Amino acid sequence: MKYIKEYHEGDRVFDIYLCKHKTSAVTKNGKAYETATLQDKTGTIEAKIWDPNSMGIVDFDALDYVEVYGEVTAFNGMLQINVKRTRIAQPGEYQASDYLPVSRYDVEEMYQELLALIGGIRNPYLHQLLEEFFVKDQDFIQKFKLSSAAKSVHHGFVGGLLEHTLSVTKLCDFYCTRYAKLNRDLLLTAAMCHDIAKTRELSPFPENDYTDEGNFLGHIVMGSEMVGRAADRIEGFPVRLRQQLQHCILAHHGKLEYGSPKVPALMEAIALNYADDTDAKMETFTELLEGTTEQGWLGYQRLFESNVIATRIEES
Repeated sequence: MKYIKEYHEGDRVFDIYLCKHKTSAVTKNGKAYETATLQDKTGTIEAKIWDPNSMGIVDFDALDYVEVYGEVTAFNGMLQINVKRTRIAQPGEYQASDYLPVSRYDVEEMYQELLALIGGIRNPYLHQLLEEFFVKDQDFIQKFKLSSAAKSVHHGFVGGLLEHTLSVTKLCDFYCTRYAKLNRDLLLTAAMCHDIAKTRELSPFPENDYTDEGNFLGHIVMGSEMVGRAADRIEGFPVRLRQQLQHCILAHHGKLEYGSPKVPALMEAIALNYADDTDAKMETFTELLEGTTEQGWLGYQRLFESNVIATRIEES
């Protein structure tokens, strides 16, 4: 098969892809059309079905594997497929592993890096709490390794949660070399735990969508509860330390309008907020650049609140 990342404007498309999302809409002229997000392990691409009632279009739903015939076009600097024909693929015509987006890094190697950082936590209570999740709880470990960090904004792929958590933790570790007042054990523990409830907020692939629990409570509240319960199971866990750790989790989005139940009140909470925000935005920009062949202005991006530009560094 030809992977999505290999496409260029003008290419013909005739292959099977997983439909991640599908919506119906109407043009300004009142004509019905459909938009589908097609996915393989290298990424996603938007597909437009301008005439959904034509003879060659077979109706399909989200999570169907669909054979698509069409042409790659460009709109606002982003590639999309102008779909001419569709057919629902049958089991045996595709390998499901070809359609799950995956981290560019090895999951097991990343997990060993995380375990090494846990080994460096000196506070016995925080060390034991981390081991409860990342060493002893095999069900959690499996979900953590395979989960994404988001539905679509950043790290929305298998291993994305682990990749994001490791990056945030390493950024926080760097902060500790520059700002001596930071409590390294508290900050790194908070970094490793800040998104642990993403394993419950989002369903497994290929759905990778919000669960009922995720919609009702959200990963920040659930993460604080998970950490609180784990601390309660550890005899003698200091109350103030537990409160500080939960505060870092509750405040890691930084502002109330960004979904944080609390605004950072600890130096460690501020550091975690900036590390989380930095990694999310750098990954989002990376994915944006990898998803376009354009050079120049790419249009307004809501996350950055700016019209962003793709540039190529000229080698001397």
